[in-house]
Amino acid sequence: MKEPCVYILASQPYGTLYIGFLSLVRFEMCDTMEQAILREKQLKRWHRQWKINLIESENPRWMDLAVGSGSPPVAPRLGHNGC
Repeated sequence: MKEPCVYILASQPYGTLYIGFLSLVRFEMCDTMEQAILREKQLKRWHRQWKINLIESENPRWMDLAVGSGSPPVAPRLGHNGC
């Protein structure tokens, strides 16, 4: 069964809201929520190139991994003006 997910992020309480969906290029499974939070914080501190290297070590073509889980391919994002 497909379980599509849409997210809402906020810059701060009652601040700018961001709504969208993800193109999954890499994921890691964790045993606990605490481990997942620690790993997220660790990866957020990494330099951009380190993150790119990590993705490309397992997914060099940046394939949308959501497709392999039964989700449809994610459409490319459009510019801010819809183009």
